[in-house]
Amino acid sequence: MCMFGTTMMKTAAGPTENALKALLAKHACPVPFHEVRTRFLGNIATPTMSVSPLQIIKDLWGGELPAVDSIDDLNDLLEALVQGLWNGLTLHQKRSQPFRLTRMSTDATAAHLARYARVRFEELDGFMTGLFNGQEIIDLPERAHEAVGHIKELRAMMTGICDLAAREPRPDDPEQLETTFKHLRELTRIMETEIHEAVLSCARARRQMLESAPSARSTIH
Repeated sequence: MCMFGTTMMKTAAGPTENALKALLAKHACPVPFHEVRTRFLGNIATPTMSVSPLQIIKDLWGGELPAVDSIDDLNDLLEALVQGLWNGLTLHQKRSQPFRLTRMSTDATAAHLARYARVRFEELDGFMTGLFNGQEIIDLPERAHEAVGHIKELRAMMTGICDLAAREPRPDDPEQLETTFKHLRELTRIMETEIHEAVLSCARARRQMLESAPSARSTIH
């Protein structure tokens, strides 16, 4: 299990995205996979030192692990989510490993536009949920604080697009939709940058805090 940048050694590749989606569907997880990813990433980045991957997994199902048919099923679920997904996401604490949001169709249709905005909202909301870890206020380093402000603005923009799509359904206008999707692709790059900068900033602050902490091997007088 890995916490705050320490990754468990693995001899085999983790489960694929499709395998993880199938596993979550099998256990009727109410949180979609794309949001699980960003919620875990926020939990990895959070300054709250009491984060427990097991409790975070329970929170996906409202606070309790899902009902399973056997202990093997439970072990498979936990191994896939912790040793697979969680540990894989810790790699994004390096600048050389930028985080990428879910890739989706950008075909110029109103239906794709509504889904694109909804998924982006859920991804941003998942990251914020994980980062704040149930707290109303958390102490963040300056760059992470700045990133959170940008993420909140972007999340509000996605909410606006979702509301507009639901309130004013209209025939597809390919030219206008192409322009909108172009803007959304640009916004997605900004989202990815701000999420990654928040993660890097928190990881850097955590390392500095640990390095400045008194040594456990202090001299006894």
